[in-house]
Amino acid sequence: MQIKAGYTLRYTCPQPTPMLLALNIHPSRRQDLLTPQVLSFSPQLEAWDYTDGFGNVATRITAPAGELTISTEFEIYDSGLPDVVPTDTAQHHIRDLPDETLVYLLGSRYCETDILGSFAWSQFGHIPPGWQRVAAVCAFVHNHIRFDYQQADRTRSAWGGYTQRVGVCRDFAHLAITLCRCLNIPARYCTGYLGDFGVPFDPGPMDFSAWFEVYLGGHWYTADARHNKPRIGRVLMAIGRDATDVALSTQFGPAVLSGFEVVSLEVPEGTQRVGEAG
Repeated sequence: MQIKAGYTLRYTCPQPTPMLLALNIHPSRRQDLLTPQVLSFSPQLEAWDYTDGFGNVATRITAPAGELTISTEFEIYDSGLPDVVPTDTAQHHIRDLPDETLVYLLGSRYCETDILGSFAWSQFGHIPPGWQRVAAVCAFVHNHIRFDYQQADRTRSAWGGYTQRVGVCRDFAHLAITLCRCLNIPARYCTGYLGDFGVPFDPGPMDFSAWFEVYLGGHWYTADARHNKPRIGRVLMAIGRDATDVALSTQFGPAVLSGFEVVSLEVPEGTQRVGEAG
């Protein structure tokens, strides 16, 4: 399948404000691009990319005083296959984990492993380690938290999601990540596009989506406590310990997000492109 995706974001700043942006697709998906994915700014400004400590392509800018529009639009190839479900994949002993995965066992800003550790082991310790344990975590979080877009709270942590039992996709991801880490399963936060492919169409405004990945059997596998079933058409943008590392924008000064539009739609047959953007 081919997907058309992009966004238009508008920020209002009372003064020039430095920003870090995590708004590019992840390098692992660049070979799938059918058209270039380039950030556009109005008004024009100086911008440069760098690779952060998690392998994401981030962008540095200084937003001018007044209104700034950031946008992109691109087409990308996708296999159209659902997320892999590694049913029989084994869990590593900690001593056998690659060094680079160890950071994803630790507590972080939104993932309080120290608070939820006892609960995690009492709730899931009897379940065989590996994907069965991950699946149990996802099922628990899926049923424990009620999705409510109106209850979005950028300060809510995994503990907040657990106690308040309400939230949006990032809250599902944070709680599931935390429980997996408590169970010695490396888990990392993911953000990206996820359109209504293979599921009933949602007429509400589209948003970016959050899910997570777990490290089992020598590979990272997608997991999604919000939907709790394999999905198709994910386009990864960034990975990190939690939402702190992959925030759409990190502002070093006052800034208000005054406009927000996201799109991720399948390109109809007959209008699809052939070849790659490189």
